[in-house]
Amino acid sequence: MLMALPVLGFGQYFKIDSAYVLEDLRKLSHDAAEGRKTGTNGAEAARRFISKQMDAIGVKKFEKKYRHDFSFTTRDGDKMEGVNIIGYIKGNASDSAFVITAHYDHLGVVGEDIYNGADDNASGVAALLAIMEYFQTHTPRHNIVFAALDAEEMGLQGAKALIADSSRVPMELVKLNINMDMISVSDKYELYAAGTSHYQKLKPLLERAEMTGGVKLKFGHDTGEGSDNWTYSSDHGPFHQAGIPFVYFGVEDHENYHKPTDTFENVHKKFYVNSVNSILNCIISLDVNLN
Repeated sequence: MLMALPVLGFGQYFKIDSAYVLEDLRKLSHDAAEGRKTGTNGAEAARRFISKQMDAIGVKKFEKKYRHDFSFTTRDGDKMEGVNIIGYIKGNASDSAFVITAHYDHLGVVGEDIYNGADDNASGVAALLAIMEYFQTHTPRHNIVFAALDAEEMGLQGAKALIADSSRVPMELVKLNINMDMISVSDKYELYAAGTSHYQKLKPLLERAEMTGGVKLKFGHDTGEGSDNWTYSSDHGPFHQAGIPFVYFGVEDHENYHKPTDTFENVHKKFYVNSVNSILNCIISLDVNLN
């Protein structure tokens, strides 16, 4: 599945197979997944797909399973069940770990509209699988935990549950959270790495990484007030609250954000493939250089 030859006419030499990452994105955002809302059959279908891919890659399981079941209370006071899908790859030079996250849930079906959530956040989950596959054949220095998280749209519940359950991932061993949420749409070819204002030693390590296909790595969106500050906008927020450094890769909001038009057809496919490869290069730089 990994390739060192140009594919899909993008004219670059990629560390990942662009055909596979695009196909995973297409399947995760298909109508059959019904928008992947927490607690629905569509979310279960997405979990089966993610687990099957992780099993094929050969990622290790915690407690003989990828499923991490948890309960939470919604903003309206309702009790709900969620399920994270978690695996790991053992590093060769460190007891510490990186946790790479991407939420797979979205908004489901509203009326007659399916909110497919291609950019938000099938894009992050498909990237998670591709990066997982790379490190399965290129052993990392740090242990790497890969977590496809549930119930982000309901208040970052999957991330909170993962942090609270130290039986799987002892948080004192976690050196860094890398979160991907909305990484496939940018007319300007801009990809943001938020978090370096809080954790300044990460910025030069990210600046060392090669950006592929014209992707421009931007910093910011992690200071100030309001919606322009992304510090708590996705699953990296609970890690930051727990004192764990984070890097959040994402794009700025676009016209299809949280709309039924956030479909596979509307993602920027060339940008997306280059974005995933650029993120992988950033993770490699962090893995090699972060002590």
